[in-house]
Amino acid sequence: MDQHIRQDAYFDAHSCDIDVFRDLISRTLDPGLAPQADRVVSNVPIYRMADLATALAGDTTRRALMSEWAGLLKDQCGVLVLEGAYEDVAPIDRATEVYERIIAAEKEGSSGGADHFATAGANDRVWNSLQKLCLEAPEVFADYFANPAIDAVCEAWLGPNYQMTAQVNLVRPGGLAQQAHRDYHLGFQTAETCARYPAHVHDLSPVMTLQGAVAHTDMPVESGPTKLLPFSQAYRPGYAAYRLDTFKELFEERCVQLPLAKGNAVFFNPALFHAAGANTSADIQRMANLLQVSSAFGRAMESIDREAMCRVLYPVLLEKTAAGTMTGKALEAAVSACAEGYSFPTNLDRDPPVGGLAPETQKQLFLRALKERMPKEHFEEALTSQTERRRA
Repeated sequence: MDQHIRQDAYFDAHSCDIDVFRDLISRTLDPGLAPQADRVVSNVPIYRMADLATALAGDTTRRALMSEWAGLLKDQCGVLVLEGAYEDVAPIDRATEVYERIIAAEKEGSSGGADHFATAGANDRVWNSLQKLCLEAPEVFADYFANPAIDAVCEAWLGPNYQMTAQVNLVRPGGLAQQAHRDYHLGFQTAETCARYPAHVHDLSPVMTLQGAVAHTDMPVESGPTKLLPFSQAYRPGYAAYRLDTFKELFEERCVQLPLAKGNAVFFNPALFHAAGANTSADIQRMANLLQVSSAFGRAMESIDREAMCRVLYPVLLEKTAAGTMTGKALEAAVSACAEGYSFPTNLDRDPPVGGLAPETQKQLFLRALKERMPKEHFEEALTSQTERRRA
């Protein structure tokens, strides 16, 4: 029987070719593909939103602008800047005051949240800044998110009915750079987990989310604005490649950094290779609100009480594994049908990705408990604790 696996069916480290990648990122953006941009800098189109207010107000002109943005994000440079996304920065200043209060309060109550791709303690992070701002200062939230430019770019990539989430990142002088990476979904999985997803899911992952950052301070290059590698989102095995040293080195050689002014926003395909830069300034407290926007389609059809299912199934599988009547793939299939196999959404304040890119899933807890022969009562306690950590 032929055991051949098509080379393009799955992606792992062996799928990655640095020469192909180098050729891909050596492209130059044709300005004709960004006709409404004010200028193109280092392959990144810059849009002056003050000049595009009329276009955003009209149905046909708005759709024309969104189609331009979508084409750039998908097939071209993968990134764009909205200059003056906030013409009036007063909502940003008011939101900054709220976030600074939240940071101070959270630092008093804990050691601070973990970050996915930065050294621990290198920054201050406000997880779920969307909800926290809304509950703390709803009038500020209203003014902050009543932004037609941001709404349009989110719809351009994800369509209508998108789901907004956000996390504030404050990097102080001396804060180190992040490692080059891709983002949610597959970018937040381990290399081993990522390699288990077929190639067409690697193609799907980038269109499920959009990455953005609103500058809450002026960000000259020395303050460490995001390092970006235009065109890198088009490299299909990129979720495997970004973890490899040769690709990390090339990223550092070829990435670009653009200074941002307060009120500017940058948006990029989540598959774009990127990393927050090092803050080498003497006195700039670099703050950005990181927008991670999800497709409306990223939801299951039915509401399932998987915790209740896990509670009743666990003693059955514990008995079967002890007797040796269910093992291996059959056991994993039974657990997969019952337990939640994904880390997100979760409450990252209480359930941070300590020791990895993502918190332990319900399925991982279930399988670990079976492996450890955890008593039913101890499993239920661990399950309850995990559920409580995940709640908003």
